[in-house]
Amino acid sequence: MDKKKQVWRRLGRVIAPEASAPWWQSHASYPTALVRSDGLIDVYFSVRDATSRSSLASVTLSLDGEGFQRESAPKGPLLGPGMRGAFDADGVSVGCVIEKDNELIAYYLGWSVGVSVPFSNFIGIATAPRTGDAVFRRREIVPVIGRSAVDPFTLGYPWVMRSGSEYRMWYGSHLAWGEVGLEMKHVIKEAKSSDGFSWSAIGKVAIPLKGAEDPQEFAVSRPSVVAEADGIWSMWYARRRPGYELGFAISDDEGATWQRQDERIAWTGSPDDWDDREQTYPCVFDHHGRRYMLYNGNGYGRTGFGLAVLETS
Repeated sequence: MDKKKQVWRRLGRVIAPEASAPWWQSHASYPTALVRSDGLIDVYFSVRDATSRSSLASVTLSLDGEGFQRESAPKGPLLGPGMRGAFDADGVSVGCVIEKDNELIAYYLGWSVGVSVPFSNFIGIATAPRTGDAVFRRREIVPVIGRSAVDPFTLGYPWVMRSGSEYRMWYGSHLAWGEVGLEMKHVIKEAKSSDGFSWSAIGKVAIPLKGAEDPQEFAVSRPSVVAEADGIWSMWYARRRPGYELGFAISDDEGATWQRQDERIAWTGSPDDWDDREQTYPCVFDHHGRRYMLYNGNGYGRTGFGLAVLETS
């Protein structure tokens, strides 16, 4: 099995937090690409207000393999915090946006600030017309995947992919909270759906922690999955150990099992002061024969997000 290095060349920072409006005072996190029929790229991302409540924004890019051009100013809020007492009352963070039947579907993480633990997160769905202002509306005020016997604590960022007649979702899930603060054990699990709206969690762990092999690692999250032409499926994800970095895994059985190959990730190009210590929260996509990655740098969105292109041999 080919284990050659993936060399990602930095193309620069796309968005730096602007503090330009009451709803956007910090962060530009979890960048998510949607390739349009005209070749432009709509990038959805999450921003925070002065109280750290998050909303959804977007920007449009053009790409040429060697760089990018911003074709619009950032727009938002496209979706804001939910009603008081709802699962997303303290913010929404985008995980994935797909297109179905001329409609955009955003799978997002709803935030609720906790007392005994720092937060509780569950997965919601919002939709928008493919044309027009693309302001998203909640499909329901309750999560589509919430607390259950297989996910008893809190969830993480979802990624959705169409596979044949079904939809597959990979998402984060806490196995346990630690005794204090942000101590946790967080893994990637899977759910399935026939229509993209009603989901059944499988319960099986797709990407476990490395355990004794890497005792510093305590979380893997924010998966991004691509079905390759040769039948292999590739997954990129964030790791915390305790700083943020990227991981990678492959599956040769359509996602039934995964083999971690984190060591294959490599970078080229001069890092800047926004991404010289951390690269995290990846979104990988193909465009005009090239493969790109949107990613956050230092501070998981505090310094914004950038773009990289996979070097070809």
